[in-house]
This record gives sequence, C-alpha cells and structure tokens, in this order.
Amino acid sequence: MVKEDKSTWKANYFIKIEQLLDEYPKCFVVNADNVGSKQMQQIRSALRGQAIVLMGKNTMMRKAIRGHLETNPSLEKLLPHIVGNVGLVFTKVDLIDIRESLLANKVKAPARAGAIAPVNVMVPKQATPLGPEKTSFFQALQITTKITKGCIEILNDVNLISPGDKVGASEATLLNMLGISPFSYGLVIQKVYDSGSIFDPKILDITDQDILDRFMDGVRNVASVSLQIGYPTAASAPHSIANGFKKLLAIACETEITFAEAERTKEYLADPSKFASAAPVAAATSAAPAAKQEEKKEESEESDDDMGFGLFD
Repeated sequence: MVKEDKSTWKANYFIKIEQLLDEYPKCFVVNADNVGSKQMQQIRSALRGQAIVLMGKNTMMRKAIRGHLETNPSLEKLLPHIVGNVGLVFTKVDLIDIRESLLANKVKAPARAGAIAPVNVMVPKQATPLGPEKTSFFQALQITTKITKGCIEILNDVNLISPGDKVGASEATLLNMLGISPFSYGLVIQKVYDSGSIFDPKILDITDQDILDRFMDGVRNVASVSLQIGYPTAASAPHSIANGFKKLLAIACETEITFAEAERTKEYLADPSKFASAAPVAAATSAAPAAKQEEKKEESEESDDDMGFGLFD
C-alpha cells in the first residue's frame, strides 16, 4: 500500500471534516489526555454506527472550521474550545447515549509522579503485605501504622491526594506498592455543540421534570408577588377567584344572603349532626370486608369441628 504524501493527506482531512460538519448537527469537544492508541480503537469500536471520532492538530481543525463559516457561521462558537489535546465526536443520535458510551470506555491507570489528580484518592485502613522495614516510608507520609503479624497495618483511612494536586513520587510509590490504581482515563467531554448552540455537558443532566419543576417555582413566585401587591396575572387569577369565593361563602354563612354554592355549607352549619352521619357510613363500608373475612374464618373452624367423629373414635 502506497502512503499518500503530506499535502494529499491534509487535503483529504479538510474534505473529511467539512463533510462531517455538513452531515452531523451535533458534536462533543473531548479531551484525549492519557488516552492511548489501543483505548482509542476500543472507543471507536464502541461508537461505530452511532458516532465518529475525529482527532487532529488544532491548527488544522481551526482552519477547516474557519473555511466552513460561510456555509455555517454558528461553527465559530467551536473555535475558542479547540485548545489542548482535543478532538471532535460527531453524532446524530441522542447526546446522552453517546455520553454514556464515552464514560463507559475508561481504563484504570496507576498514579504516576507528576500527574495531576482528577479525583480524590483515599487509602483505606488495611493490613498490608509490606514488612516492618517500610515503616519509615509511611511515617514520611504521616500515615499512622502498627505492626501486626510481621506486616504493616494502616490504622485509619487516609486522604492521600485531593483533586487538582500533583502526584508526588512518594504517593505514587505507595499506591503502586499497595496495588491501587486510583485514576481512570478516557475521552473527557469539555463542551457540547448542538445545532448552533454550545454549552457545558452538565446541561445534559437536566430532565424534563427539572424544567417543569423550575417553571412551576417561577409560576408560584409570580402568583405570590401578584397576590401581595394586588396586581392580577394569569398565575394569580385562580388564587384570587378562590379567595374571593371564600369571602363570599363567609358572608353568606353570617347573613341571610345565599347562593347555590353556599346552600350545602349553610345546611351543615344548621345541622352539625350531618357531619357525623357521613362518618359511620364510611366506617361501615370499610368494616364490611373485615367482617366477611371473620365470618368465613368462623365457618371454616365450625366445619372442622362438626366432621362427625373425634380423634379416638
């Protein structure tokens, strides 16, 4: 197979990215730090048929996007985020599904000296297989230990590294000796582009119920303010009508004025025993099934007693 020259490769790359920008309305801007070639192949295989991963030099990606701005000016929003070791994941399917696939394709990795910790690293209390000669090593890291059956035992959980800290040589050596691989690496989503809009991946966690709840909170706030200042709005109108009806009902109960909706209330106030008459009916209906069960139980017991012979007959 003849390898194409550099200029031909660049021309084909520009054609490919332009085709992807035309065909796919959505993409992720992902960071590929610490992702090896084998892991990248696994990610591409997992996304096959759903998304396309495009990596390349930032200068080439920015140049291709700028050359496509006449066709799609909204692509300019991607340019500030093409920084660092990044790539683009193009898709037509639901963004949440692709995000789940990217998160699932992560590989555990040991801590290396000089690396920036992406997560909090805890060393649990445990009996280690290390001998007493390593005690000074734990003391240098201010980890409380004791010797149990000829091995070092860590007495308390230790918060060894915090997110954003640089991993030191001592911390990396300790984690490797304990067989702990605290980090996992994969494509990390930095930004999401969808039909001309660009936003943080946290937006994908918002559900329809979250939007509805937030909208209803706003409606309640508008209704409260409107009722307080006496300014009618669509949000406060139902409450105003209900409050007005309550006032009319109160006036009707205290005076001879009446209307159809107030008749039942005035009837109850005139004869409070009607309140009690409704309660026994409900209690009787709820007690009926229990009574039937008791009757069935008694009948079964009586049938057992009346079989016509005893144990010793």
